[in-house]
Amino acid sequence: MNNSFDPGPLLMVDIPGKTLEPATAEFLRRERIRAVCLFRKNLGQEAEVRALIQDLRALMGPTALIGLDQEGGSVVRSTFLPQAPSAMALGASGDESLAEGVGAAVARGLKSLGVNWNFAPVVDVNNNPANPVIAERAFSDDPDTVARLAGAWMRGSLREGVACCVKHFPGHGDTHVDSHLALPTVDKSRAELDALELRPFKALCASAPAVMTAHIVYPQIDPEHPATLSPKVLKGILRDEWGYDGVVITDALMMKAIAERYGYTRAPVMALEAGADLVLAQGSLAEQQQAVDALREAFARGRLSRAQGERAQARLDRLAQAYPSAQGDYPAAQREADDALMHRAWAQGLLALRGARAPGRDTPLRVIVQADVPTDMVSEAGPTALQALALFDGFRDVKRLVLDDIDTLRWAQVPQDGRVNVLVSTRRHRYEGVLDWRPDLHLALWNPFQALDVPGPALVTWGYAQGALRAAQAWLEGRERAPGHALATLV
Repeated sequence: MNNSFDPGPLLMVDIPGKTLEPATAEFLRRERIRAVCLFRKNLGQEAEVRALIQDLRALMGPTALIGLDQEGGSVVRSTFLPQAPSAMALGASGDESLAEGVGAAVARGLKSLGVNWNFAPVVDVNNNPANPVIAERAFSDDPDTVARLAGAWMRGSLREGVACCVKHFPGHGDTHVDSHLALPTVDKSRAELDALELRPFKALCASAPAVMTAHIVYPQIDPEHPATLSPKVLKGILRDEWGYDGVVITDALMMKAIAERYGYTRAPVMALEAGADLVLAQGSLAEQQQAVDALREAFARGRLSRAQGERAQARLDRLAQAYPSAQGDYPAAQREADDALMHRAWAQGLLALRGARAPGRDTPLRVIVQADVPTDMVSEAGPTALQALALFDGFRDVKRLVLDDIDTLRWAQVPQDGRVNVLVSTRRHRYEGVLDWRPDLHLALWNPFQALDVPGPALVTWGYAQGALRAAQAWLEGRERAPGHALATLV
């Protein structure tokens, strides 16, 4: 019996630059790679992106899968398209029709470029304020709210012809560790997972074209393997128990939670054994070649069966046929309307906590902010001090205290001179330890749970895209309300 199988179509890879380099093109052609994930490093000006995707489509053929993370908020790759609010901003608005409209608008922009697969929406339930990597990327800390709004977002995207991918199965919301850096554990019983983490996935998987796995160990389900590599999680729950027959894609195997324990040769094989269809194998060409060769050997030796490979490829073919990559126009009027929608959605999520009120424009202010916040390679770079300070351009008397690192702030050194002190938080990470900071107003422009770290009135924007900053400025100047609703874990 011939068990050989060409594994190239079962890998999604990244590429090094903004153009399709000859060595990369040769690798994609030789190994019959049909799926590429784009990152910020690949996305230059819009015309450059269109040219790159056109070259990829020409090389990989009509069943090409071209994906990226365009969640909204801080996790976006194409920054020249209308900038969607973060999931939690939509959660704060609670507006299902708005979530559906945003999902559709995101898809319209991506489809015009030729992107046919968006790794969104996030359906993790962020019930843990200390979570270092999800936070505002989740719609809510309530599983039913997550299912309702993520389902609406997904309907909008699918209607416009871009495949979605619910993530991170079976749930990344209650972790204390970032799986990009280490291997998290969520030690919960199946009953506890059913009540929280699994609930949105179960509600949505029937309509989700794809599911992305989490690099997390759930020891009461499988103490030996993270979910990405766990037959008990992927086959046992998702495939056999729930009957899911869509595409299962791994999160990136180069993340330290997987790469440092299993390497580029073991992990791809284990993922397909566990029930995945597509392996996200980022890295150098040499590392990607290792993944291809490992899979080829596993098929040749019978560790993976030809039937497994054909079944996975058939699922991927169905996905590509249902959501083909085809570039088109993005009319200026539609783009303008979508941008206005995004701004309106940001404004509807704006949240004032603990009686936060806008200072009068004649009030003397002191604005305290960190100079710059570089990208962590998951999110975009945070807002600069200049962007934060521009929020106060309409105020008559503003002094600026700009720090290289906000953690060096010592409140005893802040002059008590009658000015209203406004702290602007521009980074993702929570503040650690017991702070003696006592600002009169705290603007949390990224991680909403920083409002738990700093006592006193706070305005939460859930992000720092143009729509969020414009809404915050309008609130500061008394031109905008803050109609958003707080999460239970935020108050």
